[in-house]
Amino acid sequence: MLDASIPLKLQEIVQRELDCDERVVWSEMPKPKYFSGPALGMFLFAIPWTAFSVFWMAGAAGFKIPQFNNGEDLFPLFGIPFFLIGIGMLSSPLWAYRNSLRTVYLITDRRAITIDGGMSYTIRSYTPEKLNDTFRREHKDGTGDVIIFRNSWRDSDGDKQMQELGFLRIDDAKSIELMLKQLAEPANARERRS
Repeated sequence: MLDASIPLKLQEIVQRELDCDERVVWSEMPKPKYFSGPALGMFLFAIPWTAFSVFWMAGAAGFKIPQFNNGEDLFPLFGIPFFLIGIGMLSSPLWAYRNSLRTVYLITDRRAITIDGGMSYTIRSYTPEKLNDTFRREHKDGTGDVIIFRNSWRDSDGDKQMQELGFLRIDDAKSIELMLKQLAEPANARERRS
């Protein structure tokens, strides 16, 4: 039961991922948003970053258009990489939106699958044994996230970082969480018996 609104390219990737007799029970794409949490934070940080880089380049040029006829006029060009980084951060909401249009979530009769798009595709498969700690974060309208796996680590500064994986920005998060728990139930029963 693959959702008809899923683009053909994603449908082909899904078909390649499925085993020959595996059946799709549920499929959905995330609701595209320009300003998801991480993209919004980066966008807000990018505003002063980019503004300062433009101001710095203008100041380095003496607030006039450089003539580039002597070596001093080349100094403002050192600000270009910082300006380009700022433009990249300002466009992060567009990239987040674009990536959500290349992402699909699946529940089959055997496992849960996420296919995350971008420049390449990342495919994560969660067998029933991996669905034990599933939980949801839900909004008042029923949309939300169903978190399947949490990955935490310490960065080079020793600060704790967290990545949550699962079905993000979906409709009816509660029923999807229930479907995942039902898929995990036979594995939980086997674990209790042993």
